[in-house]
Formats: sequence, structure tokens, C-alpha cells
Amino acid sequence: MSDSNITDMTNPSTFILLGIPGLEVAHVWISIPFCTMYAIAVLGNFTILFIVKTEQSLHGPMYYFLCMLAVTDLVLSTSILPKMLSIFWFNSREIDFSACLTQLYLIHCFIVMESGILVAMAFDRYVAICDPLRHSTILTNPIVAKIGMAAGLRGGMLVLPYVLLARQWPYCRTNIIPHTHCEHMAVVKLACADIRVSSYYGLSVAILVISMDVLFIPMSYIQILRAIFSLPTKDARLKTFGTCISHLCTILVFYISALFSSLTYRFGHNVPLHFHVLIANVYFLVPSMLNPIIYGVRTKQIRDRLLRLFAHKGT
Repeated sequence: MSDSNITDMTNPSTFILLGIPGLEVAHVWISIPFCTMYAIAVLGNFTILFIVKTEQSLHGPMYYFLCMLAVTDLVLSTSILPKMLSIFWFNSREIDFSACLTQLYLIHCFIVMESGILVAMAFDRYVAICDPLRHSTILTNPIVAKIGMAAGLRGGMLVLPYVLLARQWPYCRTNIIPHTHCEHMAVVKLACADIRVSSYYGLSVAILVISMDVLFIPMSYIQILRAIFSLPTKDARLKTFGTCISHLCTILVFYISALFSSLTYRFGHNVPLHFHVLIANVYFLVPSMLNPIIYGVRTKQIRDRLLRLFAHKGT
């Protein structure tokens, strides 16, 4: 075999994304709910960013964190959906090797960032409810900015080895990825080398991030719930309790589906591939769609500003 052929096999110029294996005939129909969720996510998150930017009274820690979450959701969903829809609608399956690694990096980096922002938002709610008099002195604008930078740096640094390791593996088996996007393990499993370093590192990051963040979030909400039950009126308790429950449901969807997706690629050999790919896509889209509704529209200040905006346009 010539050197040029070996180079072509070990360093593929493109990968082929299959979409959802086994459900190719239903791709167009599957695209409808996915496209709808994406449209809601884009509209909702841009609305949050617009309202917070234009409303001076919303320039505070809670809304800054909400904007960070909105940007993260927009990047996550946009990293996946356009290419997925091009596969479903136009059968455009090819993706450049460098573009695949870029997509891989963006997806996993912003997943870790989103987890960090959810922790920051839980901490913000904890301080606001349990120690309201010190809220403005604890979470100043510089502190909020530093927390946002820390979440971004953590995601960027932890995920960078994913790409560095994936780039160095030789790919001589196939260039076909049975997925809708360049998921980390879906890519490195194509390598004709011992990929245990990539697998163990990816699993370690998933367990580290999820265990640390999931440990802190319930601790914050337990303290919040204790404060809620000490509120003087039943209506206030029910309203605040309902808000906390909706937040926790959204957080559970994010973390449970993330852990399921990570573990299935390594240990779930009996899980149907199409089911795993569907869950992986729901994992990216559902939180991106729900977050602006749960954290935004259910927030009175944003809801009032949105209603005033529509009332103004109506008149």
C-alpha cells in the first residue's frame, strides 16, 4: 500500500454522519419536532437576551446568569441542529474532519459551561432567598463576571484534551459516524488504536462535573426549600415552591440525559442505537427550549416586560 493511501486512511478528510441509524425513512418526520424545538429555543433565548439588555431594572446577577444560560443554549443547539436538518432534509451527510472536531469541542465545552452556570444560578437563588440582605454585596457585577469566566474556562480546559486526543488517533476502519453529530465517543470509536485514554478521560470528566455540580445544586435547593417553608403565607410558599420544582425538573432532565448518553456509549451495548441517538438529541434540545420558559417567562419581571412589549406593539 502506498504512503498516500495510508495517509488517506489514517487522516480522513471527511466523516459521514448517518443521522439516526435504522430510522432513515422517518428522518423528514423526525425533523419536524426537532425543528420546532430549535425554533422555540432560538426565539425564547434571543427574547431573554433582548429584554434583559433593554430593561435597565433587570441588570442584576440573576438576569446576567440567565443571559449566560441563554447564550450557552443558543451555541449548543446551533452547533447541532443546522447540520442535523441538512442530513434529514437534503441528505448532506459529509462533514470535514476539522469541522467535526470543532463541533465536538463546542458541544462538550458548552455542556460543561451550562452545568457551571446552573450551579451559579442555584447559588444566586440560595443567597437571594436565604440571605437577601447580603445578596447585593456578595454577588456584585465583578463577582458575577468572574463566575461566568470561571465556568467558561472550566469547560474550555476540561474539553480541550478531547480534541487533542481525537486528532492524534489513526482512523483506518471507517469514516462513517452512526450519529447526527460528532459526539466524542462516536468519533474516537472509529480509531484503529487503543482509545482507552480518551474513553477514561471522557468518563472521568463526565463523572467529575456531574457529581460536583449535582452535589452542590441539591444542597442549595434544600436550603432554599427550608427558607420557603418558613414564609408567612401559604400562597407565597406555594408560588415559590412551584418555581423551585420547575427549576429542579429542568435540571434533572439535563443531568440525567447527560449521564445516560455518556454511560451508554461505554457500557450500554444492549441499548438500541437509534434510541441512544434520539436521547442524545433530546438532551441538547429540550433544556435549550425549556430554559427560557422556566427561567424566563415564569420570572415575573421578564413576563411583565414581555407583556408590556406586546401591549405596546398592539397599540
